[in-house]
This record gives sequence, structure tokens and C-alpha cells, in this order.
Amino acid sequence: MKRPRLIDVGLVAAMAASAIAHARLYLHGYRFIPVVGPGFLVLTAVLGALAILILVGGPAWMRAAAAIVSAGALVAFLLSRTIGLFGFAEHGWQPQPYAVVSVVAEVVVMALGFMALRRPLRSPR
Repeated sequence: MKRPRLIDVGLVAAMAASAIAHARLYLHGYRFIPVVGPGFLVLTAVLGALAILILVGGPAWMRAAAAIVSAGALVAFLLSRTIGLFGFAEHGWQPQPYAVVSVVAEVVVMALGFMALRRPLRSPR
């Protein structure tokens, strides 16, 4: 097994933070919300699986997948705060601190996921 890059460690940590926040919300009431509850469970499972695979040296496309999944979670968050998502709506940054943790973690996943895909610049010879 090759040693993970520092950017991958940060990516996996942010993915874990988002997955844990969503799992906790699922266990503490969101599981009873139709469509949204199962979505939290699926998001937790997908982020967890991708995090493990990235940590053990999975292919580069997994980093893009993680960034795309996190972008989808952010869109769902925004919809739930504006027009609602499958009849579910919340306001502001509730529930605290999980809303803030998940949004920050998802932004970090998006940034690091796409940064990890960039090829390092070659030094001129």
C-alpha cells in the first residue's frame, strides 16, 4: 500500500466530518423524514466508502466523485433552506453545530477533491 498524500488525508478527514454529522442527524430524528432521512444514510455510506478507498490509494476519479457528492449535498442543503426539499424545510444554520460542520466539510471536500486531481507542474529542464 502506498503512503497517502497529505491532500488525501485532509480530504478524507473532511469527508469523515461530513459523514459523521449526517449519521448523527440521521440517528437523532432525520431517519423519520421521508426521502431526506434515507438520503442522509446513503450520503453517509457513500462518503465513508469513498474515504476508505481514497485513503488506501484508490484511483483519482474517486476524488472527483467525492467532490461531486459533496456538491450535491450542498445543493440539497441550500434547497432545504430556500424552497424546500421533498417537502422538508429548515431555516438558518439549524441544527447547530451539524449544519455548519457539514457545510464547511463539504466545501473543503470540493476544494481538496478537485485540487488533488491537478497534475503537479513539472520543473523545466
